[in-house]
Amino acid sequence: MKTVEFRNGRVYLIDQSLIPWKYRVIECKTVGEVALAIKNMKIRGAPAIGVAGAMGVALAAVRSRRKSKEGILQDVERAARILKETRPTAVDLFHAIERVLRACRDSRDVRKAAVEEALKIAKEDVERNKRIGEYGEKLVPDGATILTHCNAGALATVDYGTALGVIRACVEKGKRIQVIATETRPLLQGARLTAWELKKEGIPVKVIVDSAAGYLMKLGEVDVILVGADRIAANGDTANKIGTYTLSVLAKQHGVSFYVAAPSSTFDFKVKNGSEIPIEERHPDEIAKIGSIRILPKNIPVWNPAFDVTPAENITAFITEFGVFKPKELKKLRHRICDFSP
Repeated sequence: MKTVEFRNGRVYLIDQSLIPWKYRVIECKTVGEVALAIKNMKIRGAPAIGVAGAMGVALAAVRSRRKSKEGILQDVERAARILKETRPTAVDLFHAIERVLRACRDSRDVRKAAVEEALKIAKEDVERNKRIGEYGEKLVPDGATILTHCNAGALATVDYGTALGVIRACVEKGKRIQVIATETRPLLQGARLTAWELKKEGIPVKVIVDSAAGYLMKLGEVDVILVGADRIAANGDTANKIGTYTLSVLAKQHGVSFYVAAPSSTFDFKVKNGSEIPIEERHPDEIAKIGSIRILPKNIPVWNPAFDVTPAENITAFITEFGVFKPKELKKLRHRICDFSP
């Protein structure tokens, strides 16, 4: 199945907290269950979170016992507020929820409109990712070694992926590539999820600890860095999984191209720069423990930001479904998005 699906009045999610040890699909019957799955990172990745949020709103519409449009809208808007509170940094979540809300308000049949719009968003996600792959593949030379951080693959989207979508497109074109995945502490999305995805597809992958990346670049073993994003400001400052900023500094120092692969829904042109992006802080146990095993002495303070912000000047270019744009060219992208929007 795809990472997230809406079927028979239910939302189905692949439980990413269990991969690679176990493959399990979660059935969500209520908005609360969808919200908890997002908050606890059973589902994660900005595009996937966005679609899950949209489907959560659709679930609220389908399950509403109200008869009038006004009553159903009240339930839908309440669900939207709950879902928006789950992950503050990933802007796709807010964009997708607002799209479903607009569709509901503009339709006589709120339930039908909510489901149709959520399914449309899911379909568009896959189409966008494949176009990102097509544009990004042209930037990667044959025989390249690509370093990627966290997981920006099929599991972070509905299907195909953003940064890993570029990698998939390279393989589909017959390019010989090698992938290096950082383990991505503290929740090991690179070691658990990216390595799992690429192994399943027979794409060569090697895992390193996060702190080995700089030395690997110094040795000349990295040709391209490809990452995803959770929110991109108008000036190009980019919030992504914690550790991305460090990689960008190292890439700049060693002359390695640093690309951000993201759909247009991840750009937030209402935010001027990275200082305005809210950064989610998560529970200390994510650092204090590995699985159920505590690795820190008791009563040791922990700081656990889920994301950091990479400044635009450290980014070579953004790979989107509309093409490749350097940070100084984002006004062109904004116009393309406006022209494309209905």
